[in-house]
This record gives sequence, C-alpha cells and structure tokens, in this order.
Amino acid sequence: MRVAIAEDSVLLREGLARLLGEGGFEVVAQCENPDDLLLKVRSFRPDVAVVDIRLPPTHNDEGLRAALLIREEHPAVGVLVLSQYVELGLALKLLADSAEGVGYLLKDRIGDVEEFLGAVSRVANGGSAIDPIIVSTLLS
Repeated sequence: MRVAIAEDSVLLREGLARLLGEGGFEVVAQCENPDDLLLKVRSFRPDVAVVDIRLPPTHNDEGLRAALLIREEHPAVGVLVLSQYVELGLALKLLADSAEGVGYLLKDRIGDVEEFLGAVSRVANGGSAIDPIIVSTLLS
C-alpha cells in the first residue's frame, strides 16, 4: 500500500514514515506543506494520504483544504487527517459527502502502533477511521 505523508514537524513526519515503512507500507512521499502534497499525490498516486490539518504557511486549515482537494480530484485516494484538536467544522467538511476512505484521528490519542497502521489500511481500502471523541462531539 502506497502512502503520502504531509506533516510540518520533521520529527513526527520521519517517525510516521518509519512506522509505516516498518508496518509494510510503501511511503512514496514526505511533504511539509500542502502544495508539495498535492503535487506528489498527482505524481505518485498513493493509496492514502496521511495529512496534518494545520500546515504552513498559516498553520490554520491548509492540510484540511489539501485533503478536501485530494478527495475531490483523486477520489480513489484515501485521506487520513491528524490533529491535536477536535475541529468540529473541519470534521464536518471532511465527512460531508461520505465517510468512505476518510479518517480523522487525534494525535495525542493514538496509543497503539498496530491500531494506527490498521486505521491507515482501512482508510486506504475505502473504510473509515474516526476517533470516538470526534464522533461523540459531532453527535452532541
């Protein structure tokens, strides 16, 4: 399974790449900004993109906007967004059309590598992976 990673923190990006590589995934791109991610998704056609919601230059929602563009322009590519925060409006945008091939996980709540790798695999295969806190927040 081919993965593209977009994360501006070099330590986290390298750590994700290493964990995914050791888990049997082929990391085809490591990006630190949304423009590079979009270029590499077009070029390398990954099965899934793992994207930090807040990317340069403003660290607002550039990652999410890139994820939405990927879903629109490359519907076969799964998108798993990572965030440190529950961003309700952003979660609703991401899940608006469908939860197929979509994930939204909170970085601080990922406590098991195998579960994370399973979430990446599910999203790549058209499933979903949504943190339970996000689900309960959306429902309340």
